[in-house]
Amino acid sequence: MNPDILTEITSARDAALAEIASASTPDAVASMTTRFAGKKGELAGLKKRLGSLDSIDEKKAAGAAINEAMAAVDAALDEQRSALNAAALAAQVENERLDLTEYVGKPTRGKAHLVTQAWERLEDVFVGLGFQVAEGPEVETDWHNFEALNMGEGHPARGEFDTLFVDHVPPGGAPGSTVLRTHTSPVQIRTMLEKEPPIYIVAPGRVFRRDTPDATHMPVFHQIEGLVIDRNISMADLAGTIQAFTTAFFGKDWNSRLRPDYFPFTEPSAEFDIQRPDGSWIELGGCGMVHPNVLRAGGIDPEEWSGFAFGFGIDRMALMRHGVDDLRAMYADDLRFTSQF
Repeated sequence: MNPDILTEITSARDAALAEIASASTPDAVASMTTRFAGKKGELAGLKKRLGSLDSIDEKKAAGAAINEAMAAVDAALDEQRSALNAAALAAQVENERLDLTEYVGKPTRGKAHLVTQAWERLEDVFVGLGFQVAEGPEVETDWHNFEALNMGEGHPARGEFDTLFVDHVPPGGAPGSTVLRTHTSPVQIRTMLEKEPPIYIVAPGRVFRRDTPDATHMPVFHQIEGLVIDRNISMADLAGTIQAFTTAFFGKDWNSRLRPDYFPFTEPSAEFDIQRPDGSWIELGGCGMVHPNVLRAGGIDPEEWSGFAFGFGIDRMALMRHGVDDLRAMYADDLRFTSQF
């Protein structure tokens, strides 16, 4: 066999492998692929020399050597290409990496909002006192929200609610007869219309009024109202329930009292206050015996049944329970505040 051609094949192979190993970019490897592995590459060009060899055996041996050299070059190109592509991708990922870490330390679980905590605790307390939890829609008819509660059109008490009206006319209704409920009292009406007495319910929920946000007011807030309808219910039952609730929610060192007041849906009516352990009093909410007109609107005979109702703000309960001064702080989504509770 002609030793010169085998030497050239070996030299070309080794030179190609050395250059491939020194390639530093994917583009450089792509350029080498054309030079070394293409049909017009340097190794492929040596096949033209096969015709000058004397015997068939020499031609076969030289052809096999060329094929082995090209296979080695192809493998080296593939390996270098993969390595450089992986390195380029890693560099891009590192360059584009964003640090999304917000907290370094022991992971913590989320918790319920301060108002939700008060809401759930109130439900637990009243369920423990024998009440059931009732719900109703937040978008209400004028009749459920006012008229059935003894506040007919033009009643002066309606102005105290600063109602938000909804641009919707219910079937058989008139424009301006749909509102965002201003209290959860409509749930009482719906319950009376749907259930036969005796009734013992509390109705927590979100309510809406045209208020300017300040330390004690928000246009969207939360109330809980209670309703008891049974035979021979009196103001004594109301006072006892308020006191039982006060000690259950705040503690045995807290007390309550009733002061005469006026509400169109109760008669007689009262404000109820709670007394802190230091002796100071805080006004909490309103209550009273359900007005006969409200009982009739709910389809209940006031000659046979009587009852009492009460209501207060859940947000305010949370403020007082935790000593928060400004209602707006509970809705500012400041973790420095919310993580305390």
